Amino acid sequence: MFNALVVNKDEESGKTSAAVEQISLDQLPEGEVTVAVEYSTVNYKDGLCVGPGGGLVRKYPHVPGIDFAGTVEASSDSRYKPGDKVVLTGWRVGEAHWGGYSQKANVRADWLVPLPEGLDTRQAMAVGTAGFTAMLAVMALEDHGLEKDHGPVLVTGAAGGVGSVATAILANLGYEVAGVTGRPETADYLKSLGATQIVAREEINETTKRPLESESWAGCVDAVGGAMLARVLGQMKYGCSVAAVGLAGGAALPATVIPFLLRGVNLLGIDSVMQPYENRVRAWQRIASDLPMEKLEAMVRPATLSDLPQLGEDILKGQVVGRVVVDVNS
Repeated sequence: MFNALVVNKDEESGKTSAAVEQISLDQLPEGEVTVAVEYSTVNYKDGLCVGPGGGLVRKYPHVPGIDFAGTVEASSDSRYKPGDKVVLTGWRVGEAHWGGYSQKANVRADWLVPLPEGLDTRQAMAVGTAGFTAMLAVMALEDHGLEKDHGPVLVTGAAGGVGSVATAILANLGYEVAGVTGRPETADYLKSLGATQIVAREEINETTKRPLESESWAGCVDAVGGAMLARVLGQMKYGCSVAAVGLAGGAALPATVIPFLLRGVNLLGIDSVMQPYENRVRAWQRIASDLPMEKLEAMVRPATLSDLPQLGEDILKGQVVGRVVVDVNS
């Protein structure tokens, strides 16, 4: 028997509840690889799945946790053997498939990535899906021509998980970073990660009748979407790109096509869930080399399985700063 955070649903009321329970190996879903989980983390999707599910959970009881890192315990796939260190993000694990809020997990071998040299399992979960997504966004911007002498790179939702890691990576690579936040108290935190400019959310959170404004940004990692993304598109420099990673400000995009037609702006969609294996490996290798570990550690807040119900509520309210690392064995 081992511990897991299990979400149950009352069929009559439709209400869900989450609590730490003891479960056994035969209760886990099928998978070629059994992993002794060491660490997980908390993302917005996890908040949804710990709570009512947000339409992500298919059936109950359910074990959330869209990320985990640990050690292979058993494997029927030749790519992995007992003792291998691995990391998992995406593939709808923690949503449609039981996830990392458990001391053991069964998953498909295709979903795993070997832990890159230079990272341990705790650091990998300080990165998690948020940091992995941030790295994918930076890579996409670079692949589309971002260079250090083009001007500042804007990061929206900069104090959140994706924004924090994106800020640290970009600053470490030598880019000038402008961080957008609606919480003035996070300014010092963002500066400690390398941001050289703090932009108040209210400055760019409303749409404008002008389809184009002054060319301000050489690139953007956008975790907000909605009206803010529409506004940012009109502020991009000629031929530059926005990497869209989230929709904290809404899924609608009240924009015009003018920035695309007159300034050649690129809107790059970043998906971390179904990302091909080769690009996953590339991103994790870049994380190991380009994310300063001392900055990563400054973002970390420790937690245990029993803390997760409250943390799930907090992240949905935008009250989690930086990265939460969940030690599933403490």
